[in-house]
Parts: sequence; structure tokens; C-alpha cells
Amino acid sequence: MEAFQGLHAPGGVPEPSSHGNVRLNLDGYGYGYRGSGFPGLKKRGHGHGNRSWIKIDQDGNSKILELDKVTIMRHCSLPSRDLRLLDPLFIYPSTILGREKAIVASLEQIRCIITADEVILMNSLDGCVVQYMSEFCKRLQTNREQAEDLPFEFRALELALDLTCMSLDAQVKELELEVYPVLDELATSINTHNLERVRRLKGHLLALTQRVQRVHDEIEHLMDDDGDMAEMYLTEKKQRSEAYALGDIYFQNDIPGEGRVVSKSEPVSPVRSISGAQKLQRAFSNISPSKHGSLTSSSSSGNNIDQLEMLLEAYFAAVDNSLSKLFSLKEYIDDTEDLINIKLGNVQNQLIQFELLLTAATFVTTIFAVVTGIFGMNFVASIFDYPSAFNWVVIITGLACVFLYLCFLFYFRYKKVLPL
Repeated sequence: MEAFQGLHAPGGVPEPSSHGNVRLNLDGYGYGYRGSGFPGLKKRGHGHGNRSWIKIDQDGNSKILELDKVTIMRHCSLPSRDLRLLDPLFIYPSTILGREKAIVASLEQIRCIITADEVILMNSLDGCVVQYMSEFCKRLQTNREQAEDLPFEFRALELALDLTCMSLDAQVKELELEVYPVLDELATSINTHNLERVRRLKGHLLALTQRVQRVHDEIEHLMDDDGDMAEMYLTEKKQRSEAYALGDIYFQNDIPGEGRVVSKSEPVSPVRSISGAQKLQRAFSNISPSKHGSLTSSSSSGNNIDQLEMLLEAYFAAVDNSLSKLFSLKEYIDDTEDLINIKLGNVQNQLIQFELLLTAATFVTTIFAVVTGIFGMNFVASIFDYPSAFNWVVIITGLACVFLYLCFLFYFRYKKVLPL
């Protein structure tokens, strides 16, 4: 049934158990185990482009395989561009693609290919990948004898969405716990250190918002397109394909044989003809009129996609909630920045007012200095014949400067330049 089930190790080597390690070359044949010490077993080097994958079957058993791109493409009927979405060397946004025989899901650190009866997961030491593998195997093994409402591919996709939403929500909460105290501290104490911390956190907020927004848009795109959701009913398409295969076998083997028997007999029995027609009708009872349409789209013949739509709606609401938290956090940062700008503007206005008062005081002081400087010059004048004349000049000049300064203050108050 599975393409990987026909891959066996060389003679004398037992089959690997769950969580075992197997390597495959370009042709897909097993060529050994890591650290195996079997005599006479020749080791081969890694094939070019081989990557480590984790295969999880319907029974909850997992195996670590070394597969190349060609083997994956041939097994899952995927184009090479879809596998680039799973390449860890490239950074692609979160994407969910429905294909003929597989679902390609690239959700944050979880990058996997989901078929009707197995999950091929990109092997990684990341916590989300390890959690996905252990949790999915646990669910499959626990619910093995229980009836499930969701097919295998939707259970695998549900867990990927669940872990992705939980990871994003945890990052959002962690960012909230870090941002709010920094913003409150910045509102009370504006300094370079706090501004630098807010700038760094704002960069993290922008990057996280883009990631959450991409997951949000991808789920929304799937919910808006019934054709894309229909492509993801892999189990149903597989059942239809098998039904067509059985119908073709029946048509090729049973019907021609009956025709030969009837041709040898002289009369044609009406009862026998009716029973043959009933058999043919029963064989094709579960098959839609269009074979191509049923294989490519499970909803082209009027099938219901509410099951997947309800699944996506639940995680769309969770991602939308995380996105709303990020937008609220961004608004709080913007409000704090506005408050800081208002405070800085107020300080700047106070400095301008102080500078204006200081300029007016400098102006009147300069007038006083000019008058006293004139009397300090060495020139002949009759006013110097009176000893008290200089004192009166200083007193009158000082009073005039004070009066001029008060005039400046009243003028500033009249023009509402200073809050006096």
C-alpha cells in the first residue's frame, strides 16, 4: 500500500522497529543502519541531496529515514517547487498546499508532507518538531480502536495547526510580559537605555506580527477557496481511486467472461443479463459520473467540505486572537510614543520659555552695561564735577532696565508666550 513499505534492509538484517534509523539511496533501497556492526555489510556514503525525515504511519509508528528529493517527489506526486517550501535552508512564509495525493504544510518549524496514510516530517531537533512527533504518535496509538470523526490527513493537519497556534500565542504572551513593563518604565523615565530597549522590542513585535499575519492569511485563503479545501480530502480521493480500480477490474474480467458465455449459448437469458447489470450497477454505485473530477476534487460532485471548514475556523479564531493581541500591543507602543513626544515637546517649550526670559534679561543688562561703560570712559564732562552724579545715573539706569524687563514680561503674557 505504501511506497516505503516495500523498502527492506539487506538479507540477514532485521526490520527496524519504531523510532529506528534507516537510510535510503536515490533508488530507495535500504543500505544500512547508523552504527551497525553486522559483518559483511558494506557501508555506502550519503547520497547527494539526502535529508533526514520522520515517517509516521496510521498506527503511530515512526521511523527516521534518509530520503532525497527525487524519492519524495515520486512517492507523493509533488513538484519540486513544493519541496522547496520544506527546505530549511530557505526562509518561506507559512503555507498550506493541497495536492493530488498529499498536503504540503510549512507552518513555522513544522514542515511536513501529509498523505492519506502517513506523515513525512522534516527531522529537526526543534522542540515543536519533537512535540509534534511524540504527540501525534501518542494520539494515533491511543485512538487506534476508537472511531474518529476526522480522517488521517485532517488529524495530522489539526495537530500541526494546534502546535503552531500554541507556539505563536506563547511568543505573543512572552512579548507582552516583556513589553508592558519596559513601556511603563519609559513613560516615567525617558533615557537612552529605555529607548533602545523599546526599539529592540518593537522590531521583535514587527517580525512576530508578520509571521502571525501570514498564518492568518493562509488559513483565511483556504477557507475562502472551496476548491483548495476539496483537494485536501485525501482519504476520500484514495477511496474513490480504489473504487475505480475495482470497477475497472470488474469490467475487464467479469463482463467479458460473461459475454463469452452468452455468445456460446443460443438464447440470451433475461435473468442473467439483469443480474449482470445489477452487479455492474453495484460496482459503480459509489463512483461519481466523472472519474477525473472525483480524483482531483472531492467536492466537484457536491461533497460537503464543512468538516474541514469548521476545523480551519477554530484555528483561524485562535490566530486572529493572537493577531489582535499584537495589534493592541502595537497601539500601546504608539500611545506611549505619543506620550513621550508630548513630554519632550513640553520640555522643549519650557526650554524655549526659559531662553526667552534669559534673552530679555540679557538685553536689559546690556543696556545697563552700556550706560555704565560710557561713564567709565576717559573723557572730559561737566557731570564729573558732581560727586553724586554717577550714583544717580546708575540708579536711574537700573530702574529703567527693570521697568523695561517688566514691560517684556507683560508683553509675553499678553501674547500668551509664557504661562505667567
